[in-house]
Amino acid sequence: MNTNQKIAKVQLTSRFRQLLVAILSVAFGTSMYIAMNSFMAGVNNIQTEITFASMAHIKVFNDLTDDTSSILPRPKENNTVLMIHNNKNIQYTEGIKNVDEIKKKIFEIPEVNSVTVQLNETIFIRNGVAKANASLSGIDTVNENELFETASYMIEGSLSDLDKRSDGIILGVNLARKIGVKTGNTVSVSTSHGISKTFKIIGIIETGSKGADMTRALVSIQTARQLFSKNKSYATDILVNTNNYNNANEVAKKVREITDYKVESWQEGNSQLVSSSILRDILAISVSLTILIVAGFGIYNIMNMTVNEKIKEIAILKAMGFNGKDVIEIFLTQSIVIGLIGGFIGVFLGNIIVQTLDVVPFKIATHNTLPVVYNPKDYVLSFCFGVIITLIAGYLPSRKASKVDPVQILRG
Repeated sequence: MNTNQKIAKVQLTSRFRQLLVAILSVAFGTSMYIAMNSFMAGVNNIQTEITFASMAHIKVFNDLTDDTSSILPRPKENNTVLMIHNNKNIQYTEGIKNVDEIKKKIFEIPEVNSVTVQLNETIFIRNGVAKANASLSGIDTVNENELFETASYMIEGSLSDLDKRSDGIILGVNLARKIGVKTGNTVSVSTSHGISKTFKIIGIIETGSKGADMTRALVSIQTARQLFSKNKSYATDILVNTNNYNNANEVAKKVREITDYKVESWQEGNSQLVSSSILRDILAISVSLTILIVAGFGIYNIMNMTVNEKIKEIAILKAMGFNGKDVIEIFLTQSIVIGLIGGFIGVFLGNIIVQTLDVVPFKIATHNTLPVVYNPKDYVLSFCFGVIITLIAGYLPSRKASKVDPVQILRG
């Protein structure tokens, strides 16, 4: 330890209360940075989990063509008038044909990790006098579970039971409550074509999305094809999940090269989800950095007061031969010590806060506590930011102290 460091140690320990306040300021800012980012990351993960509980990263479906050109060619003669009244864009085919062949080609894309097919139609479901509109999904239970982990959202019954009963149906929890049914009851399902069939409720599902749970009904895809009189290669949607949902747009471009059907990534159909996630991240970082900056102002005030109080001692040191760099080193050493101690304490406190949040009861989707994420990156960044801001807060007063004229100070 050189002379400058010894002087810094004496100045730190001589004003213990100021030292304690400075350390706690850094610790508070650092811990809040960790807590805020861990919590917001948890909220984003929950939002993603709820979103992708029923929505794939990429969807392939049969949509109306974008070609809205005239059905008649433009006449070559200038004296001819072409008039078309009430021109309509007509969809000549419904659904997707030969889904197995398309599914096989999509699976060959390296970034794709799971693919399933669905047959989705709007139905009318009735239990006595209680009735409701619902969205019936005929699913391939194995691939559906691989894509969405649907079995983990079952609160009653088993997803695999759909393959064992052709008259089995699974309802969303809110839909079941709306029409007043439970597992074991029967309901009547009517299609838009006037076909009716009685189903037995073999399970209840809860995804955490109120809208989806209010309208969702699941049957096996074989049962759906029989109900709507479709062949075994028919489906309305092909759903694809990628290794990273953020890369869905790039993978969707590759899928478009395989099929002429409409291909849509989740970002294209749900831009508001992308925007809200970015805004939450910006908010969390802004609040956390603001707390650290406020803590830096507190340290700056403390160091500035120290310079003013020690102004005569600084003048004496310069009169004894200490130069401006020595003075800066003395005060920066104090700042580094405050930053390091405050940073370590802040990381420890931040981890305690995150662990506390992790056990606070709060029901959301399939979770029973507040969502948090233990990300080592947040701990490292909070410590680094705390030390850097402390250094900046200490450098400004130290530069002022280094320019003190000892002759003027000692003369008074």
